[in-house]
Amino acid sequence: MIKPKVCVLRTDGTNCDEELFYAFEKFGGKPDYVHINELRSKTKYLKNYQILALPGGFTYGDDIASGKILAVELMSFLKDQLEEYINKEGLVIGICNGFQALVRTGLLPFRQIGKMDATLAQNQSGRFECRWIKLKVEKSKCVFLNKNNGKIGEFAVNHGEGRFFSDTKTIEQVENEDLVFMRYVDDKGKPTQDYPANPNGSTNAIAGITDPTGRILGIQPHPEKFVEITQHPNWRRQKFTKPHGALIFEEMVKFAKQS
Repeated sequence: MIKPKVCVLRTDGTNCDEELFYAFEKFGGKPDYVHINELRSKTKYLKNYQILALPGGFTYGDDIASGKILAVELMSFLKDQLEEYINKEGLVIGICNGFQALVRTGLLPFRQIGKMDATLAQNQSGRFECRWIKLKVEKSKCVFLNKNNGKIGEFAVNHGEGRFFSDTKTIEQVENEDLVFMRYVDDKGKPTQDYPANPNGSTNAIAGITDPTGRILGIQPHPEKFVEITQHPNWRRQKFTKPHGALIFEEMVKFAKQS
């Protein structure tokens, strides 16, 4: 079976691209490093890929706000390519800074390019959070994760602006349309607003969302940082059968192969 091609998007300040490349390659994808200038100059095209992946990092030094300049660049110079790619039902995932960029383009939560309906605000703790937390998979519109509903995994967080926030009406719409695919949970597996289990104070413990088609995903924690058992700091004591980041990449690549 042909391996789905993955565009791992790079630009100034991206720093989790190698981990993301490795994760997709490990689980059966064919990743390709693509600098945003290659898309702007049309030496490479989004339409040639089945998955678009926006890595974490600090694009453009997080000037103005996390992911803001990358979002402006995508909207100003690559809007046509993005629309063409999305209309052909390509998959998209944005992790941490990539999630922030997708929200600021309007692709998340409602796939309204150019209309920002939510934000990822500064952590309520007032500081950068860098540690491991627990996430639970929720029933959602996501096209490839629903057979994993209820599963709980451990993931790394590394962010200063990760608090998903919007007005009450927008949050209600996100919830009513089943767009939340992952939430922060406590040791009992219950969604929580309490720090430190919820590292940033995200509304309704929201850690990851999808658009209404279930093909565009954004997640604040880093699944790509746990695709080998030994990446977990307590791997010797906790007898993991599979690294928890596999949950995302294995299913996403499998779905892309079948599409």
